[in-house]
Parts: sequence; structure tokens; C-alpha cells
Amino acid sequence: MTTFSFDAQVTSAHFDRSGAVFALGDGSVRFEDGVFDAVHEGAVLCATVHPSGEGLVTGGDDGRVIWSRKGEAGVLATVQGPGTGGWIDAIAASPQTKLIAFSSGKTLSVIDATDAGFRRDFQHERTVSGVAFDPGGRRIATSTYGGACLWFARIADQKPTKLVWAGSHTGVTFSPDGAFVVTTMQDMQLHGWRLKDSKNMRMGGYPSKIRAMAFLSKGSLLATSGAQGAVLWPFTGSNGPMGREASEIGFDDTTTVTLVAASNPHGRLAAGLGDGRVWVADPAGQGLNVVKAEKGAPIVALALSPDTTRVAWADEDGRAGVADVVID
Repeated sequence: MTTFSFDAQVTSAHFDRSGAVFALGDGSVRFEDGVFDAVHEGAVLCATVHPSGEGLVTGGDDGRVIWSRKGEAGVLATVQGPGTGGWIDAIAASPQTKLIAFSSGKTLSVIDATDAGFRRDFQHERTVSGVAFDPGGRRIATSTYGGACLWFARIADQKPTKLVWAGSHTGVTFSPDGAFVVTTMQDMQLHGWRLKDSKNMRMGGYPSKIRAMAFLSKGSLLATSGAQGAVLWPFTGSNGPMGREASEIGFDDTTTVTLVAASNPHGRLAAGLGDGRVWVADPAGQGLNVVKAEKGAPIVALALSPDTTRVAWADEDGRAGVADVVID
């Protein structure tokens, strides 16, 4: 296990092709081997791995989107004008199409990592809180107040497909088969739509706000935070979780799961807890592998490597770590 102590809170953890990478509230990007990039004037608000797999694409409260590689950083885009908030709220990238999508205020923007001249800007009625690409990287879902919107990534003039459900939607994801869109909501529940007929799915019963969700096991399970254990929703068959109940692993009534991370199609799941612990498990197996047993500040950043053999985390006090995953 390798540990770090940063002088700013970590806003997110990731694995690029070289190893673990952390984005921080002081505007910096820190690589596992100690390479440091000071890239934003202010906090890094959101980050994702670049479509090439090298480094991070970050969005900051300085209104810039920056690609950080080891020892090198460059501005990919800036936000300005009506409909933007002056800062970057959410970001996503597609390795399949090399596109990067980010939101600022009511505006969704799309750029191409291989074509500096390409950009599309799509306007919403309300602030965009989350952004996600479909599995092929050709369509984008955004979460906003009142539901979700679907956009074709490269078409300039279009009206979105609206998936309507009352309330504030705070994050969004596609199922790995592209059949479902799921959002997290401010009022401690998930909401989903089956895209072929826009049929709604209410997925509730959470005691706290859901901050993370991740598909695993070839898309057959959706894991979320927001409870005393990691909540698992079944996504097998054409109906997904409709008419079915969730299960829960790692239940502990002394704390809550603050974050989950997975790497579909693998079956391993990582969970970060409110008491500072981190565990990794295979829902099809037995027991939990506690990779960070020491209690402390709540876990605020978590990532599982693409091959699920390593986990990275950070807590609220700036302590972070990277460890190998061993499950019997």
C-alpha cells in the first residue's frame, strides 16, 4: 500500500494507464508517482480520464477544461457567455469516439480530443448537474431539474429527447447495454427510464443522499452508495430492476457507504465508508476484503483500476492511498 497526505481535499480519484491520479481542491492534479501539475486557478470541480487513457481532463471553477498529463497540461476549452455558470460542473469522456462533454450552468458543450476546431453547445432550461455518454459515445445524457435530456453528440441543431420526472436530478448514467438511463436525485432515490418506451422506474428506500453509482458484472448489477451497505440493483433481462428489489452487501449499522466504484464488465466492487474505511468485494463471492481498516475522516474519492486489481481512495482530511486488491 502507498499512502499520501495532501494539503488540500481530494475532489476525485482515477486510474489512467500509468496508475492512480488524484484531482484536488487546490486546482492541482497529483499522479501516483509524485508528478504534480498545478492546472486550475481555484478548485478542480470535476475530472475524468482522457479518451486516450493518458492523464485527466479536469474542469475548474476558473471556467477552463484542461488535459493534464505527466509534466504537461493544456487548455482544451473555456466557458463564457449566456447559459454558462462561469465554472465547469460535470465532465465525461468517450474512448470510443474521442469526445469530451462538459457542463457549465445550463449549457452542455462537446469537444473532440482529435479535432481542436470541433465544438457543440446545447442549451437547457435549467442547470445541468450530470453528464454521461452512452456505450458507443454517440449520445449524451444530462441530468437537470425535472429529469434528463438525451442529445446526439455531433449534431449541431437539434431538440433533445426529454425523460421527465419531477424533482432535482443530480447525476446520470447509461446502462452498459444502452437500454436504460438512471439518475440520482436530491430526495435520496434513483430514477430510471427504459429508453425503448420511456417507461419509468422508481428506485427508492435510501436513508441518505446517493453520491455514486457504478455498473459491474457485465452490466447485470448497478451498485450505489447512500445506505449502510452497498446497494445492488438487478439489471438482467429487458425489464431491468422493474418489479424487483435491491440487495445489499457490506451492511454496517455504525456507518454509511459514501462512495462506490467498479469497472464493468468485471465483478468486483469497491466501497468507501463514512468512517474512513474502504473495502472491496465480489458480490458473487463471500465476505469483504477490507483494504483500509483504519477509521478516520469520511472517504470522499474512490476509484477501482480498469482490471479491478487496484483501488485508490482519499478522505476528507487529504489523506489518500493506493492498494492492491486481493480477494480469496
